[in-house]
Amino acid sequence: MGEYLFTSESVSEGHPDKICDRISDAILDLYLKQDSASRVAVECMATTNRVMLAGEVRSHAPISAEQVSACAQEVVKTLGYEQKGFHWQKLRIDNCIHEQSADIAHGIGEEGAGDQGLMFGYACDETEELMPAALYYSHNILRRLSERRLGGDYPELGPDAKSQLSLIYDEKTRLPLRCHSIVVSTQHGRDVPLTRVQEIVREVVGEVLPEGWLCADKNFHINPTGQFVIGGPDGDAGLTGRKIIVDTYGGAAPHGGGAFSGKDASKVDRSAAYAARYLAKNIVAAKLARRCLIQIAYAIGVAEPVSFYVDLQERNTTASNAEVAAVLQKLMNLTPRGIKEHLQLTRPIFEPSSNFGHFGRKPRENGCFSWEKCDLVKQLKDALA
Repeated sequence: MGEYLFTSESVSEGHPDKICDRISDAILDLYLKQDSASRVAVECMATTNRVMLAGEVRSHAPISAEQVSACAQEVVKTLGYEQKGFHWQKLRIDNCIHEQSADIAHGIGEEGAGDQGLMFGYACDETEELMPAALYYSHNILRRLSERRLGGDYPELGPDAKSQLSLIYDEKTRLPLRCHSIVVSTQHGRDVPLTRVQEIVREVVGEVLPEGWLCADKNFHINPTGQFVIGGPDGDAGLTGRKIIVDTYGGAAPHGGGAFSGKDASKVDRSAAYAARYLAKNIVAAKLARRCLIQIAYAIGVAEPVSFYVDLQERNTTASNAEVAAVLQKLMNLTPRGIKEHLQLTRPIFEPSSNFGHFGRKPRENGCFSWEKCDLVKQLKDALA
């Protein structure tokens, strides 16, 4: 009584779609390293020993097709793919990237949004990182498996993996209590028994979840098909931008539809989603509300947002949503240029965001995950508390 379930999933950096996201972002960073004003929109598809690149670029960076192909190959090598059907040394890479449309370049210039669209940002008090708990811990299970695999502790495992947590929530507090069910599937060597895989996964899940959160054994599913040897693009084709719910809030909040990876910050699909998360997180960090949802919408070629919506849930301020929205727009310029400058999004910082979620991460010294900073808290408290 008074409880409900909510489920989110994550996928590892070796999942076919995530390989493509990472290749797209690695190519974006390749251009930004030499020309911070580069305009990049690159997508990738991966299948058996083949990677296909497509999209458009406008840049002064003298980058050759061979360098782009080498960048994609290096990503696959770093992930540890050396299986018969997907090996970094055997990859055929088809590069169909072309120059950005002159019509788009003229229309957006240096100020306007790269496309129309709507973006959402969300934060809640379920975890220290102000993220929905089911997604947060799903990410962390796979991140820990990856760290242990790449560190040499678990050579039995392969790069491809998925996790899924169903959490029991208290209906009154809307906070998670424990796991109802856990699903983890991870690629492994052909001669590795299921019992060894189960031993590894149980150890990692026990390290990641809070004490007392483990579910009953009957609800703990580890490689439920029994065998997961053929993984990555050899088992299933991958495509950039196909894991947008994994990338954001695990279904706990709306998503505008646009993907992130492979796009520079002139594309508001990415930059405005980061800005919305940044603002929502600062609202919750300032304890002005337990949950905050923000929507921003743009028109192609127009700098200012066409709409800005704020929804404070279980608020701790007498200010209305409209008043909060007005304060936020004073604290941050929400034009594409304003967002890029505020969050410093012209640097080559995007490849790490392609795996284990774009949100709920620790800001890094090089500027990666700058949108996770809580540096507006004092100003928000002064204006709204």
